[in-house]
Amino acid sequence: MEKFITLKKTKRQRKHGFLAKSATHNGKKILSRRRSQGRKSLTI
Repeated sequence: MEKFITLKKTKRQRKHGFLAKSATHNGKKILSRRRSQGRKSLTI
């Protein structure tokens, strides 16, 4: 049976989380687009 590699939660959030998205101009555009779509969760 294979073992799956589990990423660290903090490492994932630093790269793809809300603060990382809201720090850049393009990230803010992504967040606003997802808000306008009515997404349940904006980021992971």
